[in-house]
Amino acid sequence: MLRNLLTALTLAVSMIAAGPASAIDTLSVVLTSKAFQYIPLVIAQERGYMKEEGLELKFVYMQNAPGLQALTTNAVQFSGSGSSALVAVSKGNAPLKTVLAMNDQVLQWVVVRPNIASIKDLKGKKVATTGVASIAAYMLRNILVKYGMDAKDVVMIDPGPVNRLPSLLSGAVEASIVSPEERYLALDQGMKDLMFIGKEVKNSWGTFATSDRFLKEQPKQMAGFARAVLKGLRVVRQDREGTIASVVKFSELDKALSTRMYDDLIGTFTKAGYVDEETQRNDLAIVKLVAEVSQVVPPQRAYDFSFVRDAERQLDKQGWKP
Repeated sequence: MLRNLLTALTLAVSMIAAGPASAIDTLSVVLTSKAFQYIPLVIAQERGYMKEEGLELKFVYMQNAPGLQALTTNAVQFSGSGSSALVAVSKGNAPLKTVLAMNDQVLQWVVVRPNIASIKDLKGKKVATTGVASIAAYMLRNILVKYGMDAKDVVMIDPGPVNRLPSLLSGAVEASIVSPEERYLALDQGMKDLMFIGKEVKNSWGTFATSDRFLKEQPKQMAGFARAVLKGLRVVRQDREGTIASVVKFSELDKALSTRMYDDLIGTFTKAGYVDEETQRNDLAIVKLVAEVSQVVPPQRAYDFSFVRDAERQLDKQGWKP
């Protein structure tokens, strides 16, 4: 009996000394949908890049406002609503930073009914938006001015997120601001592209935010997250078939549509998860309008791309490729 007790004690001590074989920290990431621009995170998880950093991602789905509230209270670690975080920073000095940008082009289109031939044909017409005070709506107002129109020349309405496309197809509106997925459905129903907003403005998309507290208290986890996501982003840019397979699984879209999206949108992804300062300033200028504040927030208050920049340098030094 004494021998058995000593054996058990020895085993227990050795296990304590060795520590856990593979301690994994879970990071919760809030997403509003299973959108195409989120696929680098999915790939980082699927291919074990997160696990290599001692991390595991848990995707949580909720709308912008509750998601940002969860982020601010540290109930989650990341939010895929980086633009909304910029509004919160500008409007209420929220303790948040945008730390990752998947795209350097805005993945929004203005799709119109067949009778609309040019942007000037929208004068006096109704346009369904993602919200009359949304970032995309303000971008469209600026684009109208660029083409010699008044921002008030069109009637912007908010029919609700699930009603934009039905409003267009039914003829209740003549145009709608739509996502990539909505765009393809509209085109297949006889509607047509008027403009790709991403080609009309220089702004970011697919941005992720975290809290100042997380950056201060968990820099190792932030660095690991950045490296893993950057690996996923490199896979997206270089492995067409593998990425399409991941899109099909994640988004639950069929392969034909996933392939169509990949081929159309691959050129919108950033090289290394960040955008230049001009783009940051453009983002914040739009956010000023949305937040209805008098001053534009300086980029250093709203962004921290230092971790993805460090990850880029580290992976380049290692010669890392998918």
